[in-house]
Order: sequence, then structure tokens, then C-alpha cells
Amino acid sequence: MDLRPDDATRERLAQARTLGRELIRPVGLEADRLGRPTPPDHPFFEQLVRLGLGRTRWTGEPPKKRAAVVGNARGMLCVAEELSYWDRGVAVSFPGPGLGEPPLLSMGTDEQRERFLTPFRGSDRPRWGSFAMTEPGAGSDVAGIRASARRDGDTWILDGDKSFAANASRADWIVVWVTVDASLGREGHRAFVVEQGTPGLGGFHVERKMGLKAYESTSFTLRECRVPAANLIGGEEHYARRAGFKGAMQSFNATRPTIAAMAVGIGRSALDEAAAFAREAGVLRDVRVRDRLERVRRRLRVARLLCWRAAWLADHRQPNVMEASMSKAFAPTAAFEAASLGMELLGMEGGRGDHLIEKLFRDVKAMDIVEGTGQIQRLLMARKLVGLPRDPA
Repeated sequence: MDLRPDDATRERLAQARTLGRELIRPVGLEADRLGRPTPPDHPFFEQLVRLGLGRTRWTGEPPKKRAAVVGNARGMLCVAEELSYWDRGVAVSFPGPGLGEPPLLSMGTDEQRERFLTPFRGSDRPRWGSFAMTEPGAGSDVAGIRASARRDGDTWILDGDKSFAANASRADWIVVWVTVDASLGREGHRAFVVEQGTPGLGGFHVERKMGLKAYESTSFTLRECRVPAANLIGGEEHYARRAGFKGAMQSFNATRPTIAAMAVGIGRSALDEAAAFAREAGVLRDVRVRDRLERVRRRLRVARLLCWRAAWLADHRQPNVMEASMSKAFAPTAAFEAASLGMELLGMEGGRGDHLIEKLFRDVKAMDIVEGTGQIQRLLMARKLVGLPRDPA
């Protein structure tokens, strides 16, 4: 592995650092104080569009011949970590296709990529895409989704409930995962692009969260929601190859290291704030404090390397299921340790609710939950370790 960032990544990191210091952290603190997501008409988003952010990775060109090295997943991880250092909630609120982009890139047809991603190539305004897998009764166990789809001529009718979909109420479209037959388990999964304004799509409710308040986590309903057959990602032939659940897992294997890198960013921020407070309070003379600060830094660096390894494998078209789970299981716990240490050092001052470390302590907890909980990742790794086959469902 070559750990040196390329010139393009260095430039993006420098831009992210400047943007974070001048805009991202102030916007995040404002959202946390007000207790609500940053509104879609906030001038911050217009500024991001003017800076050329919020665009798709899709170039509009036909896929090239399969190459040994593709993409720059590690560069994306580095930028995600830096943005989360300043405020992870704000980073997730950025305009762009969001988590709805990976399924379209990996599973979608040329026509679908053209139709849904072209508006994000040079946005004239802030626009969002979204991704909805989680349901009230199906979180980490994505094989248990119950939102249904049934064919009716040239349309599909979707029914069900979705939860915690980032930026869903403001999105141009939402990639929604459903099942054509719950008894088929994973083989029944299908992914549709549901466009905003489609009859039957509604009931949007922005959840109240203890942290990461700058972006909206939205629940919504599908009630006799008619979606054109052309919006079935990949078309019928894609699912004839039993690729529905596999497509979902490919998306998670791409995004889990990113979530882990975001946790590293939050942890770094907490560590810096804790060290600064310890220095000001004069407790760095205590060898136990220095030892714990060093332990946190060491664990965060290990977490970063796990993320980079998973990204390197993705860039080289190699399986990264185990590495993606490792990074997702390890990084949030390391970041939580950093925030917890900061709260311990703050003492009673941390209980006032006006210190950045207290906010980071609330923010970081979600990182062990989203994109598959730490417990689920450990189960996946343990099954691989002892050679158990996957569940038959």
C-alpha cells in the first residue's frame, strides 16, 4: 500500500480544512444549538454549489475496460475524515446524490445513470439524493425488510415504511429497497428510484436525535406508491442473477469504511480538544492522563489504517468484506473512547452542555450504529473466522 496522498487529494484536504474552519464548524454548532437540521435554503448550501461541491462521481462516459486499479476510495475517505473532524452532521447534509449514488453506479443501467445522476454533474442549485433501507422492524438485519413491491403492468406498486433516511424529505429522488416476496429472503430484494412528488410517497417526519443534528434523519411512508418499471435499478435482468441483496451489500462494503473514517475524524477532534483542555487545566503533568491520551491517538491511527486497507482493496477490485467490517467495528469504539476521555477530563464542566467535547460525545455514538452496528460487524467477522456459511435465508 502506498500511503502517500496524491496531489488531487492534498488539494481537496486543504479545501476541506479551510471550509471546515470557516463554515462547517460554525454551521454545525448553530444546528446543534437550535436543535434542528440546517434548512435546505440556508446560504451555506448555495456556497457549496458555487465551490463545485455536491456533484456526482459519474462522468457521463460509458464504462471503461475493466482495469486493475479503479477509483480513489482512499482519497474519498481522507476527505470524509477531515470534514467530520469539523462536523460530521454538516458533512452528511452536503448536497449531492449521497448514499443513493453507489447503487446507481454499481447496479444501474446507462439510462438510469444518465437520468438520475446528470443533474448532479453541474448543479445549478443545491439538490440531494437519498437512500432508504432501514425500517422500524429492520435495522442491521437488512435481510428482514418488509416494504413490498408488486408488478402492475408497466409500473410497480410499493407499500411500506422507511426510517432514518438521510436528507430524504429534501431529495430529488430516493433509492428505496423493498422485497417482492418476504419468504424469498435476500433473493426477493429490489431497489427502486422513487422520485420526489410520486403519489403515495409521503409522511415525511424528521426524527429528533441527541447528536448529529445538522442533517435530517427522516422517516417516510409508501402507500400504493406507483413507480415506473424503468425505475427498477438494473432492470429485471439484474435480479434474475440473484443480485439484489448482493447489490445492497456492495453498497455497504463501499460505505462502511467511509463511516469508519468519519468516526476517526470525530475522534481526532475530540482528542485535540481533550489535549488542549488538559494543557490549559495543568493536568498533563499526570502520567496517567498522558498515557490515556497516547492510547487514544494510537487507536485512532490503527482505525485509520483499517479504513485505508478496506479502501485500497476496493480500488484494486479485490473483496473487502472482512476489512470493511473490521474498520466499521473498530473505528467508532476508538472515537468513543476519545470523546469519553474528553468528558472525564472536563469533569463538571462537561455537564453544562456548552463545550465542543460534549457535543462530540453525543455525535460519536451514532457511528457505532449506522451502516450496520458494531455487534453485527463482529458477528460477520466471527462467522468468517470459523468458516460458517452465510444464513440460508
